[in-house]
Amino acid sequence: MNWLEVAVHVPHEGIDMVSNVFDEMGVGGVVIEDPALISKYIAAEIWDHWEFPPEVLNRPMPLVKGYFPEGAGLEDKLALLQERLAALPLADVPRMETKRVAEEDWATAWMKYYKPVEIGRRLAVKPSWEDYTPPEGRLVLELDPGMAFGCGNHPTTTMCMEFLEEIIKGGETAVDVGTGTGILAITAAKLGAAKVIAVDLDEVAVQVARENVQRNQVQGQVEVLQGNLLDKVTQPVDLVIANIIAKVIIILAPDVRKILKPGGHFIASGIIRFRAEEVREKLQEAGFKVLERKEDGEWVSYLSVLEG
Repeated sequence: MNWLEVAVHVPHEGIDMVSNVFDEMGVGGVVIEDPALISKYIAAEIWDHWEFPPEVLNRPMPLVKGYFPEGAGLEDKLALLQERLAALPLADVPRMETKRVAEEDWATAWMKYYKPVEIGRRLAVKPSWEDYTPPEGRLVLELDPGMAFGCGNHPTTTMCMEFLEEIIKGGETAVDVGTGTGILAITAAKLGAAKVIAVDLDEVAVQVARENVQRNQVQGQVEVLQGNLLDKVTQPVDLVIANIIAKVIIILAPDVRKILKPGGHFIASGIIRFRAEEVREKLQEAGFKVLERKEDGEWVSYLSVLEG
């Protein structure tokens, strides 16, 4: 199968908005090439400048890339994408470029921009093919994302990991809804959760997550299942993690209440800023008390607790 790469030129403040447009159109993951972010990591000596081609480092504007399978309906999807980009609250309509790529090229194109990154106080994520020596006390997650979403570089994932650092004390039971690569389920296990159910509807994501669970040697704690949202969960749990999108979190919140133990936590992420208050209201209607809100760019994450 061949794919169409859609590259959107966008100012820095529009990166998250464009990413959200791709998410809502069913693109499972995006590639973000942001010269400012790359320069930040180079300055912090986390990455090296020679790892990036000059055209990326010197690009005047970030790129957000999404990939669509070629076939019926592609032209309609592109027209809808253009319409949604034009509706964004930006000074200019983002410019869109397309090119066709073979599946084998698409499956590995992102690898050159995926580097080790340190998150929060105690966590680090490294690609399976990269060398990395962590500072003392850092828990290292080794991932190969393959074609699944979630590699630790996206703000929605980072904020979830920071929340997990805060609340996991050891021995908890948890569910990771829409697990993607399994990164959040693995994080919970590394931090001390006793049992984590990682669920994804996508068959490829389930396979990738299982491989990453084995790679991180947490198969005794993490079980990866193929299913829709919470339909595979039958026992009460201490924690639910959902790094998805706002409209799904709104639908999911009442069902999360049903499976959480009293005093259990719900981490909700993947929320674009303009829908954040709507999500907060729905969480409260479902019986949750919002304990903390994190923001990064246009993305918002909530940590809430089940009252009663």
